[in-house]
Amino acid sequence: MAELGILISLALLIYFAYRGFSVLYIAPIVAILAALSQGLSPMPAYTELFLGKAVGYFKSYFPVFILGAMFGKVFEATGMAESIAKYIIKSMGKGKYKAVVAVAIAGMVLTYGGVNAMVAIFAIYPFASVLFREVDVPKRLLPAVVLLSVGTITMDAFPGTPQVQNIIPTKYFGTDTFAAPITGTICGLLIVLLCFLWFKHRIQQAEAAGEGYGTGHINEIDATTERNPIDWRLSILPLLAVLIINFFMTKVFTWDPNILEPFKNMSLPLMAASVSSISAIWSLIIAEICGIILAICIGYKNMRGVDNMSKALNAGAIGSLVAVMNVVSEVGYGNVIAALPGFKSISNFLLNIQMGNSPLLSEAVTVNVLAGITGSASGGMAIALDIMGKHWLAMANAIGMSPEILHRIASLASGGMDDLPHNGAVITILLICGLTHRQAYKDMFAVVVAKTLVAFLAIGVYYLVHSVTGLV
Repeated sequence: MAELGILISLALLIYFAYRGFSVLYIAPIVAILAALSQGLSPMPAYTELFLGKAVGYFKSYFPVFILGAMFGKVFEATGMAESIAKYIIKSMGKGKYKAVVAVAIAGMVLTYGGVNAMVAIFAIYPFASVLFREVDVPKRLLPAVVLLSVGTITMDAFPGTPQVQNIIPTKYFGTDTFAAPITGTICGLLIVLLCFLWFKHRIQQAEAAGEGYGTGHINEIDATTERNPIDWRLSILPLLAVLIINFFMTKVFTWDPNILEPFKNMSLPLMAASVSSISAIWSLIIAEICGIILAICIGYKNMRGVDNMSKALNAGAIGSLVAVMNVVSEVGYGNVIAALPGFKSISNFLLNIQMGNSPLLSEAVTVNVLAGITGSASGGMAIALDIMGKHWLAMANAIGMSPEILHRIASLASGGMDDLPHNGAVITILLICGLTHRQAYKDMFAVVVAKTLVAFLAIGVYYLVHSVTGLV
């Protein structure tokens, strides 16, 4: 019966999120209901458990959200995002399948370069919708293509990606954002291949049925601008700067291992016990700041003065609060669920899912399940690693397994069932595109299935790569 309260709570969260209610207030309400179902007092469950865990997540990862959002808004305000998107779309040429590929690549370039995924959605939608209309691809496919472009391989698969889903495991495993590069790259390419095959199939179905872009759509945008275009080669420099500086600070620069000692003597609630578990976040902070400064320098004329520059920076900073608070609320919910007596049998089951002495299968299933429960890749992964990260690391050390593969499997698995209907990114993409779950979620779910499948194939890829090369 204890598990029933958890299931009812999750069903309510999914239902209300699907109906458009914000998780900022729905998540604590249903979390408290779950706590009540198991005899816990509601107010301590809210202030001590829900808020306690939520604040911890905010403290750890807020810089990643705010700097990514500010970088993205500057990139948008200067016209650099537009320049890169237009160049990629123009280079691909006309054609229905080419349109899908062009939109996917545009989003991947922006997010791999450090632009916040939510901001990238706003940046590419105007040109993507115009392109789909020109080549007569059904608009209902656009949300799924956007999800592929900003929420798959450059979120959690490719090494070095600056998105938060690739940052979180560094805190638990002492790794960096370039962990398991071969496994991550192979799995990322598999995701793209599966999704492109699906979209090709769906376009062929639409052509056979005589279906085109469609009529009566809302949020139709004319992708024209009064700004002077910035050359795409200049526009891409800030993205490259983020990647290169992040790589340098992670792989070349040596952090002083004693740098935290003066702060430990202050009796502060430190984010990390050692430099190795926090240096990845420091590296990304420095890289994002440099990217923002370079983007402002290159595109300052297009921003038309200090006032517009401040508006872009302020919009990014304020906008990041919505994104991070949504995830924080989902993290709080997930941690309430994880602390309930009814979850113990679930967690024991998940821990016992093993393949020999390897922790990889247990990790992949657990992260995927909790990401689905919370509707958040980063939130579900943070909860899973909080609960079981030390156990998985101990298992890996016992068999001589590199923590890098633990990092990559956790990251990949987080980007699987997180995109259920109550996921914030799914809801945002649909709102921007002016479509409903009924119209477009089927194809978005196909992307979810591909992501989830590859998260588990990654385990096989790891063993194959490791047996042949000894690398991950």
